[in-house]
Amino acid sequence: MSEIGLYAIRLALLATIFGIGAGIYSGVTRRADWGQVAERSVYTVLTLLGVAMISLFWALGSNDFSLEYVARHSARSMSLGYRLGALWGGQAGSLLLWAFLLMAFGSAGVFSNRRSQSALIPWVAVVLLANAGFFIFLLEFLTSPFEPVPAGQVLSDGQGLNPLLQHPVMLIHPVMLYLGFTGFATPFAFAFAALVTGRLGTEWFRTTRRWSLFAWLALGAGIVLGGRWAYEVL
Repeated sequence: MSEIGLYAIRLALLATIFGIGAGIYSGVTRRADWGQVAERSVYTVLTLLGVAMISLFWALGSNDFSLEYVARHSARSMSLGYRLGALWGGQAGSLLLWAFLLMAFGSAGVFSNRRSQSALIPWVAVVLLANAGFFIFLLEFLTSPFEPVPAGQVLSDGQGLNPLLQHPVMLIHPVMLYLGFTGFATPFAFAFAALVTGRLGTEWFRTTRRWSLFAWLALGAGIVLGGRWAYEVL
């Protein structure tokens, strides 16, 4: 499963680069067929990141300590919930979660507006893919959650999650924060597309208002949950 996640991230990086090129080409030449390619690239990257997420969840749930990330942030003594929550307990897992939520939110925005805002979608896809591509690049070249432990150094148990993070709120607090932060990328993408195409009316703003409100609510909920966690733990 770990190799599946590793190759899913690599394929996601390739799909991101291809989708950015297709979106720019569609936006410049106004070819709708290449706009559809860019749109599908967004869905493809989301699917591949989802595969990587499932692979890492599987490794954490099955105590696969052959992965350095699992060995550092999980342990057999932890309950299943905290072992799965360890996915966002470290840098590499947090980056993967960030990229996945960004593309999940972005894919929903693209899919729901693919007909009503078809002229903007190629540039929206470019912005979303470029944003996600930055994090996927980090996952591929700087901090991979699927980095194996050197042969001969695999232990029967891991170090475990930071005790301060082993709190019920921790299971949802980071997700809500990340969803709030990444959610604002979709309205930004539509704003960028409106500027590039010259469609500076209020239609794009009305389209993205609900997405902005959802992201704002998620971020607010995350801050409240974080305050609760800090009050009890710190």
